[in-house]
Amino acid sequence: MLLDDIASILDDVSVMTKTAASKTAGVLGDDLALNAQQVSGVVAKRELPVVWGVAKGSFVNKLILVPAALVISRFAPWLVTPLLMIGGLYLCYEGVEKLAHHFLHRKEKSVEAAAAELAALKAGETDEAGKIKGAIRTDFVLSAEIIAITLGVVATKPFATQALTLSAIAVLMTVGVYGLVAGIVKLDDLGLYLSQRRTAMAQGAGKSILWAAPFLMKMLSVLGTAAMFLVGGGILTHGIHAVDVWIQNFADSLGGVASKVVPVLLDGVFGMLAGGVVLIVMTGVAKLRGKGH
Repeated sequence: MLLDDIASILDDVSVMTKTAASKTAGVLGDDLALNAQQVSGVVAKRELPVVWGVAKGSFVNKLILVPAALVISRFAPWLVTPLLMIGGLYLCYEGVEKLAHHFLHRKEKSVEAAAAELAALKAGETDEAGKIKGAIRTDFVLSAEIIAITLGVVATKPFATQALTLSAIAVLMTVGVYGLVAGIVKLDDLGLYLSQRRTAMAQGAGKSILWAAPFLMKMLSVLGTAAMFLVGGGILTHGIHAVDVWIQNFADSLGGVASKVVPVLLDGVFGMLAGGVVLIVMTGVAKLRGKGH
């Protein structure tokens, strides 16, 4: 009977994990784009150590989030939405801050500062700790959304099924995301290796990878920033009932493909606006404290 119970629980966990994985696939894609973007710019020999550092931080995030989600679900389920919205607002703020820095402050760097930065990059003295911490903070927010979505899938299930499903999703998502990130950041090494092989096919494949790798990293950088607004804005709009209803009604009135695309775009716009408001407030507070932006 005990073995039957265990088999039944594992079967239920398998089904729930598959369902949760399909529902969190979109967030997984955003997580992949964001993390590939955040670990880019590191010298080649330090890429994998940086990815491994972020992956370890991600596991720690899951070790915090899974028990916290189970406790909140049991004793204070009303806290899930407010906590998610705080995380969403942080993502939107971080996205707007990146855009503001790119467009408003890129001309402020002197020739000497740019030369020093390039020299440091060549010497391998990049701010790895800062990159790792930033990526782990972003991972925490996205991981929280993945755990929250999974918790919604298993909300009516027994505690054992909830715990096992959340744990399975946490491990699968972490291994999957950072395995892919490691593969993406080492694409140039793979291309170089293939380009030095003897066969024409291998050399052609290697040259193609070397040509495409910079474009892929640039695309991931753009997608990573966009993902901050889409994920963060989506969390905010779903947490504000009136806004969520208006977006859905407006999208339904359009019909067709627009009814699927427009909500995503509006989530992104809302995220940009919310992040802009937070940036203005944070900048104002910093100026009042005499620190500037």
